[in-house]
Amino acid sequence: MNFAVVPRSAPAVKPLALACALSLSILAAKAAAQDSLPSIVITGARFPAQPASAPIGATVITADDIRRSGAADVNAAIRKVGGVYGRQSLDASPDFALDLRGFGSNSAQNLVILVDGVRLNENELTNAVLSSIPVDTVERIEIQRGGSSVLYGEGATGGVINIITRRAGANGTHGSVFAEAGRFDAHDLRASITHGAGPLSFDVALADRGTDNYRANSEFKQKTASGGVQYAYGAGRAGLRFEHSEQDARFPGSLTEAQYLANPRQTLTPDDFGTLDTDRVSAFVEHRVGSLELAAELSHREREVAASYFYPGGVTRVAYDASQTQFSPRLRHTASLGDKRNELVAGIDLVRWERRTESDFSRGDAEQDSKAIYLRNEVLWNAPHNARLAIGGRHERFTKDYSDPLAFPPVLGEHRRQSINAWSLEGSVDPMPQLTVFAKLGRSYRIANVDENSLRSGLEVLAPQTSRDLELGVTAGGPARQLTARLFRHRLKDEIFYDPTIGWGANTNLDPTRRQGFELEAQQALTQDLRLSAKWQRVDAEFTGGQGAEYPNAGREMVLVPKNVVTVRAAWTPASGHSADIGAQWVDSQRYGSDFTNSCGARIPSYTTVDARYAYRIKGWEAAVSALNLADRQYYSNAFGCRSGIYPSDGRQLKLSLRYDF
Repeated sequence: MNFAVVPRSAPAVKPLALACALSLSILAAKAAAQDSLPSIVITGARFPAQPASAPIGATVITADDIRRSGAADVNAAIRKVGGVYGRQSLDASPDFALDLRGFGSNSAQNLVILVDGVRLNENELTNAVLSSIPVDTVERIEIQRGGSSVLYGEGATGGVINIITRRAGANGTHGSVFAEAGRFDAHDLRASITHGAGPLSFDVALADRGTDNYRANSEFKQKTASGGVQYAYGAGRAGLRFEHSEQDARFPGSLTEAQYLANPRQTLTPDDFGTLDTDRVSAFVEHRVGSLELAAELSHREREVAASYFYPGGVTRVAYDASQTQFSPRLRHTASLGDKRNELVAGIDLVRWERRTESDFSRGDAEQDSKAIYLRNEVLWNAPHNARLAIGGRHERFTKDYSDPLAFPPVLGEHRRQSINAWSLEGSVDPMPQLTVFAKLGRSYRIANVDENSLRSGLEVLAPQTSRDLELGVTAGGPARQLTARLFRHRLKDEIFYDPTIGWGANTNLDPTRRQGFELEAQQALTQDLRLSAKWQRVDAEFTGGQGAEYPNAGREMVLVPKNVVTVRAAWTPASGHSADIGAQWVDSQRYGSDFTNSCGARIPSYTTVDARYAYRIKGWEAAVSALNLADRQYYSNAFGCRSGIYPSDGRQLKLSLRYDF
């Protein structure tokens, strides 16, 4: 939820961070080496990687995939093309809660989302805001499923989604303008331009989108602007990027099952609304000296959130400012020893997060500092069989400060420290051409955020959540026909979760839990013009542990987790200028959000949605018609009570668009 019901100035970058950033920049400016960086294929161990050392089992969504599907934003592209399950947002925004590996209502806290290596995750109960990223600036999206805490830190048990924007433009000036209109008074206006002249390039993108949405009091408006400049030289590149977003949304609220069946478009909260303004600026540098590569990102993000919730006789106002600064320098050393290639990656992550709250019921101010160091070494050998073995470790320390004089009882200067480790061991081998077998084993973790610790069941801060991660997989085939299958298991200790059975409800560390299942990804080119793809995730999410009163939840299912999610797509791209893309997603039934004891006599029903797009292109012009929920299915994916707390999903959306590329 982007507008939090629980309420929240920019910290100065630490002298050490500034010194390191300056040193790297000077090094880049003075470089005279003639070696050029390798072309980017996919992001490996937080560095550009060639196919031989690409992340094991990763899924890549290209810019062409996004455009062909007609996805209006990054979140929609991840769901439609990547097959990732997304749960309806609560604030009428397009930022659905993405869920890798069945973490339910805490999916956003068990998934790390990055933009060009910079974390979007906040230290609070909220989803990453992806709708503010101009979709036309995205070069590719990489989805790495499973525990990834060694490289990406806390919250990476479910996996990592890395969004890579364009960092260089071809020589000359290029751009596009886009206009779309549709049902529910929807509009989407976008313009972008890039210019390259020798080693210097820049880009600018603007967007204005809005819709009345399907339900009453669910209007959504958003304006975004972004831009970047980059300088490339023989041994590396450096650049600066900014993004600004202004978002206004109305809050339709939830319904009971009876109200939903009577009229899913109604609202019981006709006056609730909120705003979210976000500013991000980041700088990066990459430099190579022989077999040593250096890289760093320095970023700062500010968010201003305000919301008003009306009730008979009054109104509750929520307002806070939050900021996050990240500095992530790292290095990679590669060496060849006979038929072996060794790659060593080392780095540190420094993150500072702050929140200042001015609300009717809270003055809760919070700070968190995290400092991490990680190492990862990978050996590649036996070229015909591409054998790989990698081992890595991470140590991270957290310092938390919190105070709220309006709390009951008041909290005056709570100061806590926590530290934790992660490790991983993974490998792969090609026993025969076009067949890869891989395995991953490791430990990942998550730390309770400020909202969870402010509503907990005991006096102590919540213990870190840890997971023992195991994955076995195989990939068969090539680009024209390929199948990837994974078996996975996450055994969690002290999972951080909201338990409604504790008093009036509180966040706590659960008894042992487990996520296990399998994932299948397949694609096949039936002809030169027609390509099919399919993705299937099955996950069993449940309590484990022994028998008796000590483990009262043993065997119970976790809430808001569909056992099966199946996505299929067909893309038709002949050379005649016509193109079509159609997809369907089936989501299995799941337990209501409050059904912690598995005692509710009903489940959230399963549902199937279909989307489609047809386009015709002539020279630089493209006209398209698209549809979401083509069959106008009435369904919901978010419900926090037993037959209540329901947030209905959107009905059929039809859109017409026109685009010109120059």
